Amino acid sequence: MSLFDRFDRGGKDAPKPSEAMPPPAPSLVREPVAATSGAERSASVTSQLVQPKPNQATAVAGGGTMANIGKSITLKGDLSGNEDLVIEGHVEGRVDLPNNQLTIGANGSCAAEVHAKNVIVVGKVTGNVTATERIEIQATGLVNGDVSAPKLIVQEGAVVNGSIEMGAKAKASQAAAAGATTTSFAEKKAALP
Repeated sequence: MSLFDRFDRGGKDAPKPSEAMPPPAPSLVREPVAATSGAERSASVTSQLVQPKPNQATAVAGGGTMANIGKSITLKGDLSGNEDLVIEGHVEGRVDLPNNQLTIGANGSCAAEVHAKNVIVVGKVTGNVTATERIEIQATGLVNGDVSAPKLIVQEGAVVNGSIEMGAKAKASQAAAAGATTTSFAEKKAALP
């Protein structure tokens, strides 16, 4: 007979209902572990108790993260990279993210030539915006410059002050611009001693 049998059968040591102990808190309850080696049992218990630290970067729907330029940051010069970027501060110069998404946040402003795979404008952009896939200008977005992309989404309330190129024409002009940039670079390289 075990210690618990006396309580379950109402033996002389059984507590009265008013003295019954409350159930343990859920965080202290451990699930039974199957017969495993000590190392496996330790890993199982540890994984249940350790909580991961929250990610400080902005989560993206695809499971990755985005780099952020915060509200209090002002950046002057050329900005290029190979990851998605959210601008909530102020950027002046040129932004080049050929394989990634650029988001100009609600607090963000960009006085720059913008080139990216996808561009989402929630804040303000002063300068030409070129995307190889798509540009989305949300209701609060303001673009003062030319816009060029195969696909363009402009929500009601958004403002675009400039010319718009879309579809095959935009792709052709982007390819021509890329070819011209390569040619001028090759010419500069050939001119060097």
